[in-house]
Amino acid sequence: MATSTRIPSLSILMDPAGKDLLQELYGQVIENVEKGTISSILKNRDLSGLPTSGSVEVKRFANATSLSYGTARAAGKGEFMKAKPVVVQIDRDREIVEEIEEKDTLLYGIDGLLTRRSQNHAKSLIRELERSFFTEAVAGGTAVVPTATDANEIIEDLIQVIETTHNDYVDGVDRDMISIVMSTAMYGKMRNFLDVGVGNAHIQTNVESIAAFHGVRVFSSVYLPAGIDAIAMVDGSVAQPVLPRTYQPEKIPLSNAYAVSLFYSYGVKAVTPDLIAYIEEEEEEEE
Repeated sequence: MATSTRIPSLSILMDPAGKDLLQELYGQVIENVEKGTISSILKNRDLSGLPTSGSVEVKRFANATSLSYGTARAAGKGEFMKAKPVVVQIDRDREIVEEIEEKDTLLYGIDGLLTRRSQNHAKSLIRELERSFFTEAVAGGTAVVPTATDANEIIEDLIQVIETTHNDYVDGVDRDMISIVMSTAMYGKMRNFLDVGVGNAHIQTNVESIAAFHGVRVFSSVYLPAGIDAIAMVDGSVAQPVLPRTYQPEKIPLSNAYAVSLFYSYGVKAVTPDLIAYIEEEEEEEE
């Protein structure tokens, strides 16, 4: 975002250092969101159009097919390309608005208070983006009922569902294009298997991340929808354009309080639902 579009804080806070402070805090919020989310790693970035127009578009082109030699000459034309547009509406408008009394700004110091709130706002935005991303993945994806019982076999079966996808747009998927996001419970089962399994001596038990399983990237998240054990998807299967607005500290009329606000809009849509699969938690039988 260009600097010229930001509201100068000098005229709002009456602080000669205010303008630089706001630019620094604004960048910090965006950086925290990008670093802290799994969705920012997996989401589709090949979007056309301007997000400020209210929507963006993703196009999928069908695979080419071969025909007998001479078909085009006999028909006098070649085959038309088949494209499927997917429109992502940026239709979720959100805000975080807090009031801060001048007394508090004096006791904390304006630098410390705004920093604390910027970090908290970033975490709130992270939680919302993560939950909406995985909720959309489940809504657009396909449920898989595992036939295996061991965690490693269940995850391998889930991988193969994506790996062996065949349709007009997909003819199998390389494993390095697939990612799996697990609930903490399923991730723990996989971690235990890798820690004690035969032939897994290279696994370090003091390292949190599994990193990869059978060539597929693995993540753990607390933001999966309730009842979901794992989601497998090809990277870019879900689009989630986000438009955050600048922090806008301003004096509240007829008071000694300041309003610190973060406004943002976003959209989320499964653009390749055929490349998303998930498994649900196994229901326990009642005695």
